[in-house]
Amino acid sequence: MGFEPHGKHLVAGEWVAGDATFKNEPVSGAAFEFSVGTPALVDQACQAAEEAFWEYGYSSRETRAQFLEAIADEIDARGEAITEIGCAETGLPEARLVGERGRTVGQIRLFASHIRAGDYLDRRHDEALPDRAPLPRPDLRMMQRPIGPVAVFGASNFPLAFSTAGGDTAAALAAGCPVVVKGHGAHPGTGEIVAEAIAAAVEKCGMPKGVFSLIQGGKRDVGQALVQHPLIKAVGFTGSLGGGRALFDLCAQRDEPIPFFGELGSVNPMFMLPSAVASRGAALGEAWAGSLTMGAGQFCTNPGIAVVLEGSEGEAFAEAARASLSESGAQVMLTDGIAAAYRDGAAKMQGAAGVQDMLTSMCDTREAKPFLFRVSADDWIGNHALSEEVFGPLGLVVVAKDEAQMIEVAKSFVGQLTATLHMDDSDATLARRLLPVLERKAGRVLANGFPTGVEVCDSMVHGGPYPASTNFGATSVGTLSIRRFLRPVCYQNIPASILPDDLA
Repeated sequence: MGFEPHGKHLVAGEWVAGDATFKNEPVSGAAFEFSVGTPALVDQACQAAEEAFWEYGYSSRETRAQFLEAIADEIDARGEAITEIGCAETGLPEARLVGERGRTVGQIRLFASHIRAGDYLDRRHDEALPDRAPLPRPDLRMMQRPIGPVAVFGASNFPLAFSTAGGDTAAALAAGCPVVVKGHGAHPGTGEIVAEAIAAAVEKCGMPKGVFSLIQGGKRDVGQALVQHPLIKAVGFTGSLGGGRALFDLCAQRDEPIPFFGELGSVNPMFMLPSAVASRGAALGEAWAGSLTMGAGQFCTNPGIAVVLEGSEGEAFAEAARASLSESGAQVMLTDGIAAAYRDGAAKMQGAAGVQDMLTSMCDTREAKPFLFRVSADDWIGNHALSEEVFGPLGLVVVAKDEAQMIEVAKSFVGQLTATLHMDDSDATLARRLLPVLERKAGRVLANGFPTGVEVCDSMVHGGPYPASTNFGATSVGTLSIRRFLRPVCYQNIPASILPDDLA
């Protein structure tokens, strides 16, 4: 391997080793040792981030835009090494890592352009009305301002786009907030080399050293110390419902509660409307199989559930999905733990009342093969556990008796990242009845597509009601994500000579 990690933490511009170490678990190649994070290192990083905020938080938009662009350039300059170690640690194919790096640097550069334009500041001005009766009005100006240091937890399934320099980090830096990242133990080498890219950009642009730190590894005490540190003002997280909810509760229990922007889980239901199924059910079944197995199903937007009406046409759709899934080979999963959780989830599904096997598989160690199950809407509605995410290439067909029960199924879902309508023009009446339900359940509603693939742009929403995320008024993808790390400040009768430059 061309790049060999040194295994240290990055704290306020210095690479720091620790006493304890852990090893990564690559799919191929040698394992490397990495220092284990500690609450003391977290405290150092948070103190440095607070010190950096007094300069970085009040820097110009152009300064921050140039810094973001430098980060993107430095990541690209290390592209081959990032791909090499990323593939080794995660088992993801080279094309996936190259594409994810393109998405990551593209988002960073998009954020640079976005803050240059300044629209995100939402600047407002109500001029003074000194002669208004019965009382005069003062001069009032409002603008969004950065909140302070932000903690970010790297995700297992996106070693680039949702990790060290991923969407949460890029959004916080764009807003003017220093960042402390807790790297994910599934890909510490990838996290280290991306942190090296950010450190190089810090040097190149003359940024304060504490604007970015990376703490590797560590147990629950490290995560707890990070979210409960009094200098941290918000948290970005992508991961499991259990882990995310525990951190969310810790944020709420602080003396000063802070926002926890967590993406926790979603089954992303699809509603297969009757005319669409009648005209192209087999093609839809095959396409669903392809979406389910993409990346071994390890996407937060993986469409795990298809709702159909009972009858021969719905059965043909399900059979086409089964036939296509049966031809899928084993795929390497991100970690042994994720693979074990996938097997456990499939076993629970098999043992649930009313669930029928359509395709079962034998999965060994870190590999996964697809599962497909079928259940009536009556049994679905009676068993909430069937709506819980199984992270991997597992699909469930829910069969409704009629359109009214399909709507009842839609209403039974908890919050989702996405919901999809597969429809033809003649399905419009039913679709109009479903759409108000789905927009209350999901952050993104699709028609005639598959949600695996999140466009990075101004109008994207990647979030939804709990448990899809812990703050359904926010998104973790797209330019709107920057607003999570800002708050409005009103300036009343402040002289122009001391107003922030963006308001003067």
